[in-house]
Amino acid sequence: MGKRSVIPFGPQHPVLPEPIHLDLVVEDERVIEAIPSIGFIHRGLEGLVKKKDFNTMTYVVERTCGICSFQHGMGYCETLEHIMDVEVPDRAKMLRTIWAELNRMHSHLLWLGLLADGFGFENLFYQCWRIREKILDLHELTAGARLIFSVNTIGGVKRDIDEDKQRTILETLSEVEKELKVIEKTFFYDYTVESRLKGVGILSKEKVHELGCVGPFARASGLAVDLRKLEYAGYSKIDFEPITSNDCDSYARCYVRLKELYQSIDIIRQAIAKLPADKTLSTPVKGNPKGEFIMRVEQPRGEAFYYAKANGTPYLDRIRVRTPTFANIAGLCEMLKNTELADVGLLVLTIDPCISCTER
Repeated sequence: MGKRSVIPFGPQHPVLPEPIHLDLVVEDERVIEAIPSIGFIHRGLEGLVKKKDFNTMTYVVERTCGICSFQHGMGYCETLEHIMDVEVPDRAKMLRTIWAELNRMHSHLLWLGLLADGFGFENLFYQCWRIREKILDLHELTAGARLIFSVNTIGGVKRDIDEDKQRTILETLSEVEKELKVIEKTFFYDYTVESRLKGVGILSKEKVHELGCVGPFARASGLAVDLRKLEYAGYSKIDFEPITSNDCDSYARCYVRLKELYQSIDIIRQAIAKLPADKTLSTPVKGNPKGEFIMRVEQPRGEAFYYAKANGTPYLDRIRVRTPTFANIAGLCEMLKNTELADVGLLVLTIDPCISCTER
């Protein structure tokens, strides 16, 4: 047995977009154990229910995470809509679906760029983020903002997407689809990518299920769990199946996210084709909520869990958010066992960590 040492990884590291801290127990250059330490950017967002009324909390919840803000807002609004027994108009449901998938696309393209940068492929990083800019432009065109949309409201949405904007979306997505096929060849067949990702960071399907992992991280190990199949928003009218891989390694996580980009394009096309003619965007909400409900939605990183308890006043008793990264940290620590120290930074990236929403 070689000498064991404890090496701190993070919270500041060149490969980390956000501060995560791991104590790595290493023997020579091999990781024996990873011990997480979180809480560096805790903001107390859940505690704001004592000061902000249930309508204002929509804006607070959206700021849980800048990357997946739309799904945070949608998850919160759907939770309150169930408590208050509010029926959301069909057009609003389909618009939520379109924005959710645009949000998923920008998140996955951001991650692919960060992954490329993580293993030193700077040109590939630029190409991913160049394509992502087109999706952000669609965000701005349809919602008025590039990241935090603020279009969700309890009872529906605040904005519509007219026919001209629908055509722009479809034209832009056709361009993006062609460009994705170019970078797909590099991600799937380039020697540099394969040498850093194939056979690295293996986590079996059984372990993924046992540890409760979610999202593309779980689907890359063969676990076909995708909460969009619960048919919230407008997904009940959308035809799709979860994308999975049985390779269980970092390459598989890259594969799943890339294929989900094509899937999102297809879902948006279906949603636009099925937009109801009725222009009603929201249902008026009267009174204050009373009761409790649990809502689960599929964010770009996986399952997000929302719990709200209301007491009949404008201020909620409790709101609880469990984000995908929180669920995946246990899988990350298991995956890091028996890996090379040099691969740790890249393996942390493969779960697409969002620490700001984990710590809230």
